Amino acid sequence: MRKNPERRQALIDAAIEVLAREGARGLTFRAVDAEAAVPPGTASNYFANRDDLFTQVGGRIYERLLPDEATIARGREGVQDETRYTELMHELVDRVSAFNSGYLALLELRLESTRRPELRAVLTKRIREDIDANIGYHAASGLPGDSTAVVLLYLTLNWLIVERLTLPDIFTEQEIHELVDAAVRRSLNA
Repeated sequence: MRKNPERRQALIDAAIEVLAREGARGLTFRAVDAEAAVPPGTASNYFANRDDLFTQVGGRIYERLLPDEATIARGREGVQDETRYTELMHELVDRVSAFNSGYLALLELRLESTRRPELRAVLTKRIREDIDANIGYHAASGLPGDSTAVVLLYLTLNWLIVERLTLPDIFTEQEIHELVDAAVRRSLNA
């Protein structure tokens, strides 16, 4: 296996785009090579097989979905109340939706994980870590609500993002905004 980390990352990023556009069946080494604009056979030098590629894509998507340090720092500023919580959830929905190919690829990976135990293990571990990190951040932040509110918002907003990316005409941007507001308000008052 080749060790060039920049090339490997470029190939994984290309695989995310292929997966989002073509689905799991379209994720081939040849398709990744073409998307990354590298010579044919390059991807096969970096990944042992398709399972390896799927697994590495699963890890990379979450790296790219994480907020940057500046966003995290802004989230800690000011009064930690329901208004701030709502602003943070709007930022989250917008940030994740902006990486639409990554989120669509993640949906493909979730489906594929029902057939690939190694991929299922990677996604389960990564998503559980993400949920736990969100609960920990919330507990330390002083924001209102409890861990159940965090999980309810995770589930609710994930499905809202699915609707926004897969069937964008279901809800207008104004309706999405209002739904995020309502989701925060209701999860805190439940």
